[in-house]
Amino acid sequence: MTSTVDQPPATDPPGLREQDRARRLARQEASIDDMARWQRRHRGHYAELARLFRLHVPARARVLEVGCGLGDLLAAMDPETGVGVDLSPRLIEVARARHPHLRFEAQDPESFDLGETFDFIILGNALADLNDIQSCLACVRRHCHPDTRLVMSSHNALWGPILRTASALGLRRRTGEQNWLALDDFDNLLRLTEFDIIRRASETLLPLRIPVVATVLNRFVAKFWPCKHLCLTQMVIARPDVPPPGASELSCTILIPTKDERGNIAPALARVPMMGSHTEIIFVDGNSADGTEEEIRRQMALHPHLDIRFLAQGDGIGKGDAVRKGFAAATGDVLMILDADLTVPPEDLPRFFEAIVAGRGEFINGTRLVYPMEKQAMRFLNKCGNKFFSMVFTWLIGQRFRDTLCGTKVLRKTHYDVIASNRHYFGDFDPFGDFDLLFGAAKANLKIIEIPVRYRARTYGDTSISRFRHGFLLLRMSALAFRKLKLR
Repeated sequence: MTSTVDQPPATDPPGLREQDRARRLARQEASIDDMARWQRRHRGHYAELARLFRLHVPARARVLEVGCGLGDLLAAMDPETGVGVDLSPRLIEVARARHPHLRFEAQDPESFDLGETFDFIILGNALADLNDIQSCLACVRRHCHPDTRLVMSSHNALWGPILRTASALGLRRRTGEQNWLALDDFDNLLRLTEFDIIRRASETLLPLRIPVVATVLNRFVAKFWPCKHLCLTQMVIARPDVPPPGASELSCTILIPTKDERGNIAPALARVPMMGSHTEIIFVDGNSADGTEEEIRRQMALHPHLDIRFLAQGDGIGKGDAVRKGFAAATGDVLMILDADLTVPPEDLPRFFEAIVAGRGEFINGTRLVYPMEKQAMRFLNKCGNKFFSMVFTWLIGQRFRDTLCGTKVLRKTHYDVIASNRHYFGDFDPFGDFDLLFGAAKANLKIIEIPVRYRARTYGDTSISRFRHGFLLLRMSALAFRKLKLR
């Protein structure tokens, strides 16, 4: 079946489209001389907009800006390869003179074709002036590879009367009739053009450059209800809905961190399913005192047909360190964590693998809070704490997240490498290993989904979770996430 983005969406007859294009071109060229003056006059607002885009677009990436104007926003992204597209040839010449290290093309944002793909594609309020947003997004879609991120902004419709009044009073550049998109409109248009929304955000309560006051309002107050609904800028981050490689083409690494889990090693190997083109099993042991290492080596000898590897954690402490060591050594295309206590059944792992293979998400987390649990599987206070922190982390991350401490997490190795390369942003803070991955996935704008699992009681060993000590650690990590993900 032909992809919908291969065909231009139905729109006005060719004659009307040309008339509209001529009107847009005339309006744009008439305002070129004023653009730089207004950007200087409102440099605080434009600097804030650039800061918001830099939160989602790392430096030295391949970046395309559609509706680039003078090219200042594209230049602020510090791209390795930066390409801007806009309708007016004269505007493009001005952009080339301002930013000679970037490339600019005079093409219609509603029908452009560059014949290449980009890591990030940005639309900074350009959607407001388009006649056919769906055609523009269809063109954008053709310039995406599977891991491209589309980052867009638009003005909140609630600000329409204020902005129109400001234009009438000469406090803002005059514009023609504009599109005012609600977040639901973004969702609908992106679905039509085969994009999947990852997250939405509302930013900028005060677009004026007032020291201290603007910082407090925009970086703190704007994050909370009801102020977040009153913000000027709406940000949307999306990914292309691309059919990924089939299951037979992907290999898999199952990482099993251990600490005094001798009685669970044989059952784990008996129950772990083989997935994809090849399944690798890595045990990382944290200096067990009950003979776990010896049992792992014994099982390796008993199962020569399985690809089993053993790593000693050495001086490292905690599951987080074990996960980092194991994933650094992994060779599989898809990386999985299986807790050695087997409270999440290994038989559920194919569901996670299939979700990654089908492209349902890019970071798959298990949730234990959907199905009834076996008695003693999770103590009452632990369950209450988990539900509380699930609400906190859903708000912090901007994506639905129900179970903060389910150990089963799955992602592609290419995405883990992105998280690992950005680890310095949060620092070495996480003894569990869950939040290092979760915060990293949020920072990288990976699509996070959850798969319900049935949570079983332990059959060997004791839990290492301390309700109060680890609850305090979760509060500290919540504060870190708030500072790094909300106040950034």
